[in-house]
Amino acid sequence: MVVWTDFERATIQDIFSKIDYELVGHQALSRCLVVYPWTQRYFGSFGNLYNAAAILGNPKVAAHGLVVMRGLEKAAKNMDNIKAIYADLSVLHSEKLHVDPDNFKLLADCITIVIASVLGASFTAEVQAALQKFMAVVVAALGKQYQ
Repeated sequence: MVVWTDFERATIQDIFSKIDYELVGHQALSRCLVVYPWTQRYFGSFGNLYNAAAILGNPKVAAHGLVVMRGLEKAAKNMDNIKAIYADLSVLHSEKLHVDPDNFKLLADCITIVIASVLGASFTAEVQAALQKFMAVVVAALGKQYQ
């Protein structure tokens, strides 16, 4: 079980109250698909992902980015129960979609980068530490089925 400090809880709640989920989700997933092109293999049904412009303009990428952020919102609202919240998603990604669990970390890093750019100067080292701890717990929960 993860132990969250009051600062960490408040910081995660604050981040998720300030960000535009559509913007962050779209930018983060697009960044992941551009920077780590091998991750595109999981999105074959999304159509044209041939270059950065196509990825950024792809409405299915934008829509799935929002799905990801809504999932993170659910975790942020249930910080003491993230493993249980993601149990079904872990099974889905492991057994049906066959997603390499290392990709969860790559996407988490892209989300962190985009959130940092959105929050600007308020994204201090302490805020980053709290967000990275949260994202590490999410990544571990998504990877639970692989163990």
